[in-house]
Formats: sequence, structure tokens, C-alpha cells
Amino acid sequence: MTGGSVVLESGIRQFRMAMAMAFGRRINVAVIDRLVGDALATIDEFGAPGNDVEQLLAGMFADPDERTRLQTVALQRTVRYLMARSPFYRDRFAALDTRPKSVTVDTLSDFPVTTKQDVVQRRDEFVCSGTRPYLATRTTGTTGPPAEVWLSHYEVELWSGLTVLSMLLHGEFGPADRLQVNISSRATAVVHENLRMCSLTGASIRVLGLIPPDETLAALLAAGPDDTAAPTVVHTYPSYLAELVLAAERSRLGPADFRLRHIVTSGEILSPALARAACAVFGVARVESRYGMTTILPVTGRDCSRGHLHFDLNTGFCEVLSIAEQAPCAPGQLGTLVVTPYYPYRECMPMFRYDTRDLVRSIADDTVDCELAGTPAFSPILGKADHLLSTGAGPVTTRDLVEVLEALPSKPWPARFRASVVRGVVHLTVPVTALSGLTTAEVEDSFRQRNIDLRVQTAQLDLGEAKALRRLRSDLLENTFTRTAV
Repeated sequence: MTGGSVVLESGIRQFRMAMAMAFGRRINVAVIDRLVGDALATIDEFGAPGNDVEQLLAGMFADPDERTRLQTVALQRTVRYLMARSPFYRDRFAALDTRPKSVTVDTLSDFPVTTKQDVVQRRDEFVCSGTRPYLATRTTGTTGPPAEVWLSHYEVELWSGLTVLSMLLHGEFGPADRLQVNISSRATAVVHENLRMCSLTGASIRVLGLIPPDETLAALLAAGPDDTAAPTVVHTYPSYLAELVLAAERSRLGPADFRLRHIVTSGEILSPALARAACAVFGVARVESRYGMTTILPVTGRDCSRGHLHFDLNTGFCEVLSIAEQAPCAPGQLGTLVVTPYYPYRECMPMFRYDTRDLVRSIADDTVDCELAGTPAFSPILGKADHLLSTGAGPVTTRDLVEVLEALPSKPWPARFRASVVRGVVHLTVPVTALSGLTTAEVEDSFRQRNIDLRVQTAQLDLGEAKALRRLRSDLLENTFTRTAV
């Protein structure tokens, strides 16, 4: 086959995918798999995937002039699908006498949000007729009863293909990489995605789960600079990364002991102090903080060099609503993130205006000057709406507390605390070990520098009691049988 024929075939595949995205038709997964092959071949020959792949991933939604029109078309297409296939939404839209043409970007706030409670209590009504549930995945349950979501085979194959294209484009993954996965075994959709990602690229993968940190650390060690068996990429949670950093520091390990080039975290708040420490210990340039949730897959967010959170406009619509009135928030206002994944990216258990209860602030487009400025920007996730503290000086989020605590010289990673508001002032209970040489007045002054009036109380707690203060994903430890000396 001539080089011209290869280029022509790749161009045809990109055109077919672009047309499917534009007209809302089911995307041929085989086409995406071949596009991954095209990108790998281009990288192998030229060292970069080329602008055509980047334009394909950015999509027509990145054009500001077309964005609103295309978003409205995608929302209306999604509503038509839900009215025809979803028992839950068929009833909801019928009660509202909804017509698909009435759904626009401007009228979206007229429709009620979908809550986690809806999914937990009426799960079977969310499964669309004519689809074949293939894989069940559950939320971790760290913020309440877990929700179970069914996915079709088409969905999980599609999402993993799109993820591979994105990671190839950004230079985050390739055939020479060895991925180590340290997330909960219940996150079946993400584990499946990682497995297929390695299958498509020819990379290797080790799925360890949340085993004891010292065991994970041993698996990360490189025998030397030429040890190709050592992991190059790790995917884990911030709280588990914190335990890995502490374990490495206890063992006096540093960058020369590892072969890592990329660390990806998700599921929790990553503080700047922890990210810096992980970079110093493991020798990576940056720890990436991604955003994703089982119920809104495949809509995900990635952080940029400025710390903004950016979402892929092709796969879904994101809103920020005020917590009390559920009205649209202006840029800079604190609100909860509401997400609608588009059909055909979601077909088995789609969600319409799913309220994640995750707090963010949107950022005005004309103030965004990062490398992802072509897509709307949000603040990092600030915490759950149900954990927001209302004080006399204004709201205090979980991120506010985590960032101050984890920046203390005592390195209380991951931060464990209990917070409440008494007469307009935050009262914070922390393990006594979190202060380690500091006075409560010094810690309170650290918060005061962030305009948070707070009173600190310490408690003598064992490890189990400290964990009970604030449940984290690192607590989902999957212990293994290990050989011990007799």
C-alpha cells in the first residue's frame, strides 16, 4: 500500500468520525481504533500526532461561533432519545409536556435536575430500551449509598478509544509505557478503560488496586535507569498518593529509584502541597488532577497548567447552578456542577442534567489564557455541596480546609478532620499529630491568611479514629495475603 493510500484512508476515517459527531449518529468504534493506529504510526514517524488529530479531538464545539447552536442540537437529540427509550425520562418529560425543540441552552434551567437519590432508588427505570447492559460499575460510597450504573459494550469501547486518542495527542501515553493502576476494584469502568487503552497502544498494564502502600511502592521501584519493567505512569487517588509519598520518604527513596514520567489522580481533592511533594519524590514534572464520575461518563475534566478544569465539549454539556435556587451562576459565583452527557456517547443509562453536587466556579472566557483556552474553564473541584460551611465571613469549602492543612510542615497527608460551624465560626477537629510542633494558634493563623476565621481543636486519636473523621478512597484498602517469616 502506498503512502498516499494510507494518508487517504486516514483522512476518510477522520471525516467519517467527524460526520458521526456532527450528526449525532453512533460512532463506529472500529474507525476510532484505526485512528489510534494512524496516530501511533504518525508519532512513530514524525514524533507527534499532527494537527489533524488535534482538530478532530477539539471538534466543532470548540468554535465559539458554532458552540451554542451545536450544543442546542446535541441537547435536543439527547432529549429525543430519552423520550423514546428511557422510562424515567419519558415520564418526567411527559409530565412537563416537553417538546424536544423547546430544549435549548437558554431554556435548560426550566427542567429539573437528576439526583443521585433518583439513580439509587429508581435505577432500573434509567436503563434504556433496546440496549444491552454489559458492564455494571458502582460509585465508591464515600459520600453516601453507592449508585450502580450499567454500561453497554459500545459505550465502554467508545470511551476508551476516545481516551487513547486524547492521551496520545497530549503525549501522556504511548506504546513504550507501563501503566500501574491503583484505584478501587469497584471502579470497573475505569479499569476496563485502562485495560483497553493499553491493548490499543501496545503498552503494558499492572492492575494492583488499593493494596497496602508499601507493596505498591515496591512495585514502582526500578532496578536501574534501563529497567523497562518498571512503571512509567500511575493512576491513583490523591489520598492514596499521599500515603505513597509518605512511605517513600520513610524509606528515603527519590527520583533515581523510579522510572515514572506521569502521575494521574482523580476522585478527590489534590492539594498543591501534596502535588509538589509527589513531584519531588517521584521525579515527575506535574501531577495531573482529572475529574470524572461514574454517573456522567464519558464527560470528564482535565486540569491545565493554570489549574483550571476543562471539559470536552463534544461529549456533554456542563452547567454551574446556585446551590439553593438551582439558578445559573455567573462567572466567579460558587455553584454545583450539573452535567448532561450527549447521545450517542451515552446510550444504556443516560443522565439529563445530573447534579454532581460538586462545587465549582465557572471562569469568564475572556480571562482564560491557558493552553486549553478554546474550551470553557472552571475552578478545580472545591468539595461537595453537602459539606459546604456557611460562616459569617462567607462560605468555606472542603478544598479551603484541605489546602491549608496539607501545607503545614507536619505533612498531615491525607488531611483528616471534622468541621462544623458554631455561631458563624468554623470549629475544626484534627488529630494531634497534624500539628506536630505547631500550636493551635499558629495553625489558626495559617487559615486566617486565607481569610478563614477558625478555631482548632486537637484530639488524641488512633489510626482508625482519625480515619473516621474524614472518609477517603485510600480507606478502601484491599489487603492481600503476604508471606511472613515463621
